[in-house]
Amino acid sequence: METVRLPRAARREQILDAATRAFARSGFTATGLEDVAAEAGISRVILYRHFDSKTDLYRAVLDRAEARLRAQGEADDYGRGTIPALVRSAAADPDGFRLLFRYAAREPEFRDLVDAFAAESIEIGRRQLAPRITDPVWAGWAARLTFTVTVEGVIAWLDAGRPDPDSAAERISRAVRGIIEAAS
Repeated sequence: METVRLPRAARREQILDAATRAFARSGFTATGLEDVAAEAGISRVILYRHFDSKTDLYRAVLDRAEARLRAQGEADDYGRGTIPALVRSAAADPDGFRLLFRYAAREPEFRDLVDAFAAESIEIGRRQLAPRITDPVWAGWAARLTFTVTVEGVIAWLDAGRPDPDSAAERISRAVRGIIEAAS
């Protein structure tokens, strides 16, 4: 296998891109480092120069997906741009989005990353809904459900082949508004 020499940072990104594709195809358990190396067109030796283990590599893939997601979002507040930003982020990195919210969420060793992101998002939503939904139990219910529906709506949109990308965020937003209305 002939490998082109790349600067360290570029090689790391190449490996992360390949690992994201490989893990999204088969999941963490079923994907071996040989699969990632083959996807990247490199040897396992080069792979081990950048990552100590499959777990280390997978965590790096998830961390990068989360960082990209956060870069698109609105840090401590939700507004009209939040769902469109989430859709844009998923469209830009569909495999990373699926890994975070479909695969890692079901893998006990990596679930902490998704759980922390979800808890933070739900708490922001609860704070924002509190003035409109005065019963704290229903506000918490609505915050949790809006997060779940938003993420699942984006995944369903990706799985459907990304139909009508210009209206996807608005369609998901209408579902979220329905939840808020139901809890109000």
